Amino acid sequence: MTSPDPDTGLLAPGWAGSPAASATGDGAYLQALLDAEAALTRAQASLGLAPAGAATAVTEAADAGRFDVRSLAERARGGGNPVIPLVADLTRAVGAEYGPYVHRGATSQDILDTATILVASRTLEVVLADLDRTQRALARLAADHRDTPMPGRTLTQHAVPTTFGLKAAGWRSLVLDARDRVTVVRDSLPAQLGGAAGTLAAFGAYGASEPTALPSAYADELGLRAPELPWHTLRTPLADLAGCLAVTAGALGKVAVDVLTLARTEIGEVAEGSGGGSSAMPHKANPVRATLIASAARRAPQLAATLYGSLAAQDERPAGAWHAEWEPLRDLLRLVGGAARDAVELAEGLRVRPDVMRDHLDLTHGLIVSERLSAELAPVLGRARAKALLTELAERTYAEGRSLGELLAEEPELKNLDLDELTDPARYTGSAGTLTDRALERR
Repeated sequence: MTSPDPDTGLLAPGWAGSPAASATGDGAYLQALLDAEAALTRAQASLGLAPAGAATAVTEAADAGRFDVRSLAERARGGGNPVIPLVADLTRAVGAEYGPYVHRGATSQDILDTATILVASRTLEVVLADLDRTQRALARLAADHRDTPMPGRTLTQHAVPTTFGLKAAGWRSLVLDARDRVTVVRDSLPAQLGGAAGTLAAFGAYGASEPTALPSAYADELGLRAPELPWHTLRTPLADLAGCLAVTAGALGKVAVDVLTLARTEIGEVAEGSGGGSSAMPHKANPVRATLIASAARRAPQLAATLYGSLAAQDERPAGAWHAEWEPLRDLLRLVGGAARDAVELAEGLRVRPDVMRDHLDLTHGLIVSERLSAELAPVLGRARAKALLTELAERTYAEGRSLGELLAEEPELKNLDLDELTDPARYTGSAGTLTDRALERR
């Protein structure tokens, strides 16, 4: 029997098979490590610190397909990180003439941190594309249902009417918040280069007259931001990355939990475009996309917490804090990447049922507009009398199975009021339409 690939995501349907899975897999990480090594040699060559031939040789050798990722993983145990065995293998692949220029002056953390930033940057591009598709789909839902009335729910109970358009506009606003945060973080991701203790000393020893120029040249080779300082123990970049990912998971999670609520059998106001099946119950069409997104939203904060905890990194390279970041960060990238993929399918395929929403507005026999009636009846009856009457009639609506409008119509003092208009839930959505329009102006 062959050993299964540990990177397939068998227990992770939220990200398995997603573009984010490919961007964060072992092969992708290995290529990022090699890209970081090759860029370092090219940067040194650009400053006259290495021959042009070395830059070419290392770049040509830096192909993940030429290396055994499983062997690297097993040998990483010896030094505590995969860069050490990779440098040995890459040096052999480059050959005797230019091998000495591999990894010259760098430390393992320089390469692993830079590779992590590359993996993150590449994954965030995928996430941003999916967030954009999601917000566009939600914008269409908001516009199409600008005036579709539905029950507003607070603390699980019907409160006052709202519109589905405003709800969808709110979802989109959260997605745009996440998009903006991800964009800022992606554009600020820095390369890492400092040498053994963040002083750049080795590069001076190898002949650099101005070692501080090298990090900028290195960042340029990689398309990353130049670091102001080596950040071996200044972990703000990864904390910011964790933060934007956790916010994104939460934003998408809000959409998901609302859909899960509204898609319940006894509510049925929305449904996923193509629900998932059940192994035992053929009749079911489970809201799988929303379920997987909600799962990611529950896990993301705890993963981000590990990255925040690693901000307290001692000395010039921490023992344990740095190592603790690797897996949670990759898990975060995968979770959010998968959730963003699922959010596209959820938003683009969501089925909205306005007729069910309208029917549900009558479930409380008209009491859903009691707030409005309190305000409208107070000038006619006096505040105390209005409150007492509505309290009495609220009890009678359920006891007698009659609507609030019917009972109000029997009150002589209210004969001159347009009770049909006052008790119609669809006419008490406040500024929902205007707020929806305003939200849709955001780009």
